[in-house]
Amino acid sequence: MNLNEPGLTIAGTTDTPCEVTHHPSPTEADIEFILGEIRSYLSPDIEVRRGDVLSAWSGIRPLVSDPNKPDSQSLVRNHIVHVSDSGLVTIAGGKWTTYRSMAMETLDAAVKTCNLPAVRGSATDGLLLEGAHGWTPTMFIRLVQDFGLESEVAKHLSETYGDRAFSVAKLAALTGKRWPIVGKRLHEEFPYIDAEVRYAVREYACTAVDVIARRLRLAFLNVQAAEEALPSIISIMAEELKWSEDEQKRQHAEAVKFVREEMGQQVNRQSRDKIPINLSREEISNYIKRFQALDHDKKGYISINDIRRGLKVGDLIPNHEISGEEIHAALNKVDLRLNGQTDLSEFIQRQGESISGTMMHEILREVDVNANGLVELDEFLQLMACIKSGRVTNSRFDQLAQEAQKDAEEEEAKRKAIPVDRSGGGV
Repeated sequence: MNLNEPGLTIAGTTDTPCEVTHHPSPTEADIEFILGEIRSYLSPDIEVRRGDVLSAWSGIRPLVSDPNKPDSQSLVRNHIVHVSDSGLVTIAGGKWTTYRSMAMETLDAAVKTCNLPAVRGSATDGLLLEGAHGWTPTMFIRLVQDFGLESEVAKHLSETYGDRAFSVAKLAALTGKRWPIVGKRLHEEFPYIDAEVRYAVREYACTAVDVIARRLRLAFLNVQAAEEALPSIISIMAEELKWSEDEQKRQHAEAVKFVREEMGQQVNRQSRDKIPINLSREEISNYIKRFQALDHDKKGYISINDIRRGLKVGDLIPNHEISGEEIHAALNKVDLRLNGQTDLSEFIQRQGESISGTMMHEILREVDVNANGLVELDEFLQLMACIKSGRVTNSRFDQLAQEAQKDAEEEEAKRKAIPVDRSGGGV
């Protein structure tokens, strides 16, 4: 099932007994089961890797017993409509994909049971939802022209809010750029903008979790992007709802807990630690060279200073000045111990770009499993094994190490080159 976002797909589902809880969490066994089922439907040349899972979630669906059947053990996986002897109409079970059918059957049962005058039949089939009445497929063009929104953002607003997109666009802040004029993205990889948070609050969103999970759906699309967007989202909500600093911290903590425990971030990270270092002798030899290329002083570990020396602007860092909110959110991507500790005040200047010390800490902690602020060789090899197995699909630390290895090899080649004036002549 497509999630209405280019390149993203939702897959499921499993159906296993579980304990009743208010906060169900996905399990590694469920994720692996679903991945196994996906592979059986795809071409053999398409490899679905564990690292391709961007979010994972689970829910509890009660299976109701049908009182209309004599077998009291009969469980229903869809919905049932039951009319009691007193005339009480009850609907139980069901799922969100069949809500119109559920409503129609319930009202039809009520009309029949209570002998209500039926002026007409059910109107739910074809009933337009709010925002659909004035919508057209090309409506996004007006949003671009009237407000100065990015085309991708305008299409997203049009397809999500329908003709209410104009009400959302009116809340968009100026970007301070020549283009787009309005609409600050909450995350650079997705078309969600600041105005949607304000609109959500005015549509009764009360918590940060409401916004990332029940309005923007970002938590369901990419759990890491959802966490990275939290500082911006909470800042906007604080303006709208007059939150204190303490309330903002509480909202952030609850939202982080939600994405880590209920949206699969924690189980994604734990899955990396279970991968054995299954590398060939040749691979290990190459990766040791890569490790040593960053370990400038041959200390046996890689420190934050090694990363500072090896960091190249443009290869790993976006081509713009990174805001405090962006770099603070970026830390969480690799915070394996989930303690949120880093030095946000350290900045370095290199090639005219402003790079936060947190960005370097982030790259380091991508591999620093034991959270001691250093990367030992065994941790680096563990990362390489995870990349090989597909548990990790992108690693900036590995990109940095590759660049360092390449630079070291080029320097070595230069040293070995013999100048013509020292080679005894030649033509």
